[in-house]
Amino acid sequence: MATTPDSHLPSASTDTLRVAIRRTLERPLTSYHIVLGVAALLLALGLLMVLSASSVSSLREYGSSYAIFLRQAMWVAIGVPLAWVTSRLPQRLIRYLSWPALVVASVLIALTYVPGLGVLVNGNRNWISFGGPFQFQPSELAKLALVLWLADVYARKGRLLQEWRHLVVPMVPISLFVVALVIGQGDLGTALVLLGIILGMLWIVGAPVRLFGATFLVIGVGAFAIATTEQERVARLTGFLDPLAEYGDGGWQASHGFFALATGGLWGRGIGASSQKWGGLPESHTDYIFAIIGEEFGLFGTLMVLALFAMLAYAGIRVASRTNDPFVRYASAGIVVWLLGQAVINIGMVLGLLPVIGIPLPLISYGGSALVPTLVALGLLMSFAQTEPGARAALRARRKRNAGTPAPAGR
Repeated sequence: MATTPDSHLPSASTDTLRVAIRRTLERPLTSYHIVLGVAALLLALGLLMVLSASSVSSLREYGSSYAIFLRQAMWVAIGVPLAWVTSRLPQRLIRYLSWPALVVASVLIALTYVPGLGVLVNGNRNWISFGGPFQFQPSELAKLALVLWLADVYARKGRLLQEWRHLVVPMVPISLFVVALVIGQGDLGTALVLLGIILGMLWIVGAPVRLFGATFLVIGVGAFAIATTEQERVARLTGFLDPLAEYGDGGWQASHGFFALATGGLWGRGIGASSQKWGGLPESHTDYIFAIIGEEFGLFGTLMVLALFAMLAYAGIRVASRTNDPFVRYASAGIVVWLLGQAVINIGMVLGLLPVIGIPLPLISYGGSALVPTLVALGLLMSFAQTEPGARAALRARRKRNAGTPAPAGR
């Protein structure tokens, strides 16, 4: 059969699209733009979903459907300028601040044990209050501080990392001390995220595989032992295994999370149309906000969230692989391990693949203690993206164009 010219059009279009994507990815500011764009989209979605998911409980508790949303908007107004400032800090200053940041975070966590300062929330003494309505969860700051401190120490060790003892000392003992402080608060979820950061950083710097097998075994046994020390945690474990069998007790939250996802279908019930936020699903605007996304935006909405986190991970890995600075490499990869790992734990919890352990979804769940350090981390990632070949020159040229700097004569 003769081939007509039109039969080549789909192939030509595909080749054109492939070339366009490759050229886009080859641009020096691609990672910078991906981090900026994805962060903006997730932050906007988070504000929208906090407003929707919290409107009923906010009206009941504070007399206004916008009270919780306005608090989240306030934290965004604080976190975004901090992220912008962080994106312009010199790396030497960032590395210098990593040490006092870890000390400050550890001291603040220790202060939660002091009567009158530590505040008990949902059975965990992981909040600190300095008077008034302001409360802060210092273990959220510890996540960022731990990533930067580990990256700085590993970067300083350099070739010494070929010896196993330099992979472990003093990083692992100090990091485990911070984890122990968090476990003492009763916050098993945050402790698991911190352990994930430690293991992720060890993997990044090239720790042997046999080290991880023994570590996972110890962590698994330890986590199970700690989880079974309190009746509430035991109920969460049994509810995770069969939520509907424990529907009236430990399986209530997980079951209603399933109901929200199931009723969302492919395209969702529409923004603001969730039925679970009327009291059926506890923590609908915090730990279980992904279930409300599934109910109101359907499978399409949940897949878009997954795609955005995947793009953020791609950008971070791209920065880590293209830079020549070891600190930037370790810190960028560590931020990816932290944010992506926490997102996987939260989403796995909502989908019933993991027990309910109280982990927020980065940038989307309500809470300033988690949001501000996350925004600062993304500001750092934007700063690190400028270390890619040609990135700083391209960024300076773009800023000059935006400022309206006239072109040289004769051009």
